[in-house]
Amino acid sequence: MTLRDTPADALASASSATLHEAAGRKGALPSAIGPAFTGARVVGPAFPVASPPGDNLWIHRALYAARPGDVLVVDVGGGTEFGYWGEILSTAAIARGLAGLVINGGVRDRDALADLGLPVFSTGLCIQGTGKDFDATGSLGERVRIGEVFVERGDLVVGDADGVVVIPRADTESVLDAGAERDAKEAELMRRIRAGERTLDLYGWA
Repeated sequence: MTLRDTPADALASASSATLHEAAGRKGALPSAIGPAFTGARVVGPAFPVASPPGDNLWIHRALYAARPGDVLVVDVGGGTEFGYWGEILSTAAIARGLAGLVINGGVRDRDALADLGLPVFSTGLCIQGTGKDFDATGSLGERVRIGEVFVERGDLVVGDADGVVVIPRADTESVLDAGAERDAKEAELMRRIRAGERTLDLYGWA
């Protein structure tokens, strides 16, 4: 089963923290990467992009190389103090049917991004503009590294208020199943805690 064949309800209920735990505490992107506006949540297959620092021409190119439903996962090579993405790119991404953006750099136009609603995850907000160097080297659809996580095309990307996790494509089904089991166990634990049982006893730490 590919990610695009995964039932929508299985993806809709998946949280970044649960999937990180279900994957053996793997796949968490750096904690600096978070939602650009309240309520942003992204789920979909990764489309990796390598962009030169301070330049967003390769990001523009990625919009038209990625497939509808893809999440752009952009490595800017350490150039975090630039606003690589804003209202225009979100509008173009929506027109292309993309699922969202994850970038280890800055974005801008936060209020407009929130109004548009396309999920955007970044290291923060930055008003400093970017260039367009036609001779600069980048890549589309090829593996990138974000923090300690290697991201391949088609990997599962889940981002929410807690952060972003990337699950390898081959592990998606098993991790989603393990995540659902974990959620069910936690729901039962919370029921017992509300009934008065102690966490120390429930976890065997007493």
